[in-house]
Amino acid sequence: MTHIEEVLGSLNKELTSMALLVLNQLKKAKQSLLGFDKSIANEVLHSEKRVNALELSIDKLCENIVALYGPVAKDMRMIFSYFKINSHLERVGDYAKNIAKEISEMEKPYDDELLRQLKIEHMFEIVDEMIGQNLAAIATNDAQAAHSVFKMDIELDKLNAVGNKIIANYIMSNKSDIEPILNLSTTLRRLERVGDYNTNIAEELIFYFDAVVLKHNTSSNKS
Repeated sequence: MTHIEEVLGSLNKELTSMALLVLNQLKKAKQSLLGFDKSIANEVLHSEKRVNALELSIDKLCENIVALYGPVAKDMRMIFSYFKINSHLERVGDYAKNIAKEISEMEKPYDDELLRQLKIEHMFEIVDEMIGQNLAAIATNDAQAAHSVFKMDIELDKLNAVGNKIIANYIMSNKSDIEPILNLSTTLRRLERVGDYNTNIAEELIFYFDAVVLKHNTSSNKS
């Protein structure tokens, strides 16, 4: 194994660690919301520094590899893609943090029946699976898993759209609880955005593996 192969292997491990950390943040955000558990919400908030520190570490590693080894072809695509994926993962971590922050500041839990109607637990499961598929692609250097992310994003978009209609109807008959319910609407939007970032990650992985650019290709992303 050459030195650059060893360094690229280290980069792969670091990015995998970042994805697993962010996935754990999302899982804890889900637990805090569904169980109204402020202690778990605070765990998410306290872990935010680890996410930010790892993002900076990966960025620096990418920059050093380019400066020291002058990678070309697929190696360069890997570094370029991983640099962007790292940023997308950090944003996903931010959304997990924001969901947890709202739970930590709430005085009472959400209506269980409303959460059931919104299928919010299922939305969390979808974004978890999206990250899992992208992780599988990273682990196998195969774009097949990444391609599966796009259909999951379509389902997430539909749940978000339906959920906002449910919330609008709920507010009409529960006008005293408007602020927390609007926060719940924001949570749906955040999960939808997490899905978008995962499609961005999938696009970057496909670019790395197959040298195919999918960005702005709506037929690829929404089919």
